[in-house]
Amino acid sequence: MLKTGPLPRYYQLKEIIGEKIRGGDWPEGRLIPSERELCEQYGISRMTARQSITELVKEGFLYREQGKGTFVARPKIIQRLMKLTGFTQDMRAREWQPGAKVLGAEMWLADEIIAKILRIKPGQPVFKLNRLRLANGEPLGLETTCISFIGCEKLLDEDLAGQSLYALLEQKYGLPMSAAEQELEAGLASDQDADLLEIAPGGPVLHIRRTTYTERGQVIEYAQSVYRGDKYKFYVRLLKD
Repeated sequence: MLKTGPLPRYYQLKEIIGEKIRGGDWPEGRLIPSERELCEQYGISRMTARQSITELVKEGFLYREQGKGTFVARPKIIQRLMKLTGFTQDMRAREWQPGAKVLGAEMWLADEIIAKILRIKPGQPVFKLNRLRLANGEPLGLETTCISFIGCEKLLDEDLAGQSLYALLEQKYGLPMSAAEQELEAGLASDQDADLLEIAPGGPVLHIRRTTYTERGQVIEYAQSVYRGDKYKFYVRLLKD
């Protein structure tokens, strides 16, 4: 039975379910008790049980399957914002298999906006790469990357589906990434993005814009990404001055 007190009952149930998931009592893929079973176990109304479950679904801890029930979802990827890393490095650190599907690779004439960011002249050729990023074969994000350096056209001949772009730039082209500026913005998936990410149109996504610099302060990359909001959450540690 849940307690009567300052905390709403739906919130108490939500915390109980969350603890079972975080503590490993309810592992990924487990079918959780039905709303009726939760009502009987905790002495709550059907509406209270539904509200708790709905919020946990929205937060990515649970997912529903029509006609089957509600299941424990795969834990979200926690992206730490204190260190510059690439997607491949992030996934390997989690012992996941990174992957990519190249949707397009070309030399492209930079427009005024991209040229200003990359500190080049409008109309100057840059390497433009569109990729679908995968982890264990599951689509997680869409990336559009513009890269500018002398000889960047050689990237057209590289295998950009099977290796880290950052590692390639550092090891083969002598361009180690040392710093980046990154913006994050919540949004809703367009029909096209939703189809590629295998989510419902209008589903939650994170729009990420990153400008990356080499050790010498040269702007080498500008990337715009769309990542699944049901799979990612970001973490940053703040220190008081």
